[in-house]
Amino acid sequence: MAKEKWMVAAKRADFYAIARKFGIDPVTARLIRNRDIVGDEAIEEYLRGGLSYLHDPMGLPDMDRAVCILKKKIEEGKRIRVVGDYDIDGIMASYILKRGLTELGARADIRIPDRVRDGYGINEHIVRDAALDGIDTIVTVDNGISAGPQMDLARELGMTTIVTDHHEVLEMPGADAVIDAKRSDCTYPYREMCGAAIAWKLVLALGGDPEMDLLQYAAFATVGDIVDLTGENRIIVKEGLERLRRTGNVGLKALARVCRIPIEALDTYHIGFILGPCLNASGRLNTAMRALALLEETNPAAAAGIAQELKDLNDSRKAMTETGVKEAVRIVEEEGLIRDKILIVYLPDLHESLAGIVAGRIREKYHHPCFILTEGEDGVKGSGRSTENYSMFESLTEVAHLLTRFGGHPMAAGLTLPRENVDAFRRELNALCPLGEEDFQERILIDVPMPISYVTDRLLEELKLLEPFGKGNPKPVFAEKSVFFEHPRIFGAGRNVLKARVRSMASGGDADPARLGFQARVRGNAMDAVFFGETETLMKRIEKSPELSVAYCPAYNDFNGQRRIQIVISHFN
Repeated sequence: MAKEKWMVAAKRADFYAIARKFGIDPVTARLIRNRDIVGDEAIEEYLRGGLSYLHDPMGLPDMDRAVCILKKKIEEGKRIRVVGDYDIDGIMASYILKRGLTELGARADIRIPDRVRDGYGINEHIVRDAALDGIDTIVTVDNGISAGPQMDLARELGMTTIVTDHHEVLEMPGADAVIDAKRSDCTYPYREMCGAAIAWKLVLALGGDPEMDLLQYAAFATVGDIVDLTGENRIIVKEGLERLRRTGNVGLKALARVCRIPIEALDTYHIGFILGPCLNASGRLNTAMRALALLEETNPAAAAGIAQELKDLNDSRKAMTETGVKEAVRIVEEEGLIRDKILIVYLPDLHESLAGIVAGRIREKYHHPCFILTEGEDGVKGSGRSTENYSMFESLTEVAHLLTRFGGHPMAAGLTLPRENVDAFRRELNALCPLGEEDFQERILIDVPMPISYVTDRLLEELKLLEPFGKGNPKPVFAEKSVFFEHPRIFGAGRNVLKARVRSMASGGDADPARLGFQARVRGNAMDAVFFGETETLMKRIEKSPELSVAYCPAYNDFNGQRRIQIVISHFN
């Protein structure tokens, strides 16, 4: 288990005044402030914002130009090709735009690149294939902002091009319209939407999706692409989840069924960790067109077959990932890499599409930036996942002389390099790394130090106002110093679940939830607790001393028709 440093959020506000004004608990008021929601308008939107809070899509750069072009192409019956990407965002964006265009009368189809054969984004042969197929207009979704040469080629071949993307703009491509909120001249009020949300905005601007049915797919992609659940994104997910829970999409219902998820109870966890990875697995180990086929399938039996295929692919992906993680851990610990600041692990037999996932798992385990290298067609390929105090992309620029190509951003990067440069890459990157020992401590940010006895049904219901949770809007984290564990038991096929009864050992007194160190309402109030993870470590700690400090989030446990409050423990010491 990585070293941890527990820190309490210390953002100030008049929590009692906020609580009175909005009719909420001071604890909830403090949670809102910790998420940088400041001012009456922002708080009102955060608590109660709906579709009316979404911004006008015509405010996006070049949206007026794209709408004018596409309306004319639809009217003239020209063929339009949507070029997407092989991840959740690209798949959903492709589906949204093709369906939206088709419902408006367009002749539209989709091309999604193959991860291994084509690589990321639109390339030259995709452009040439479009010209040979008689395509008049190419519209990219979730890619294209860095495809200047490809846009130039398309123009030379007589095609019209529209780029819709959400990635950073380094150099504007010469397309006929470029819709990207990251453009330097963008005045749109919110800049963090994913590619599918941008595609949905384009459909809305064209006058499509009057029933807001496509919103559910934008919500799915927003969660799956792990963009910040703030502002407009949070509204898209909040409203989209309601539509997903009563979706008419035969394929999504089939996928939920094979994954044993009740669709009416779907939440961000199910999308991010169960359903989304099944769609992603198609792009990693097969072709993302299979995931697209699932979304477009209207026959329940056929949809069930595709859904099972995608689940099987994801099960295979998980098994391959576990094998890769175990081998990476072995190398780190047995070959001396544990002493390195940047963990660079060469796994030649790992499928290249899994390198990023394995890098993320190793980063989580050791809290060190990590690159996983694999064998690729053009040399050694790698994916990296970083910690917040280390810019991965900037670090690669310092060793660019060792690399064939690279790209990314502070928290993640990809690269290719010659096999003979692997050792030098590890050596030089570590020599240049400025991180110190304390930078490798995992920081656990506590929202409110709060005895478990303060958790009530009323507070739990109120915390639902803060949903949906995800990146940029995390689940609340509470902590108590003195929690007594009773009757701990380990469960699960992998012995990765520990359950116990826990009691608050704080002394009595009136609760003061807006301040640190406030005391419990009732001494020794007991409730259920559950912990997922390194259960043997926790069990040994309890056996040594049953009184521990815990970081937790309260939740309901619905079992056998009964609902009970429990705490889900995330960390302990």
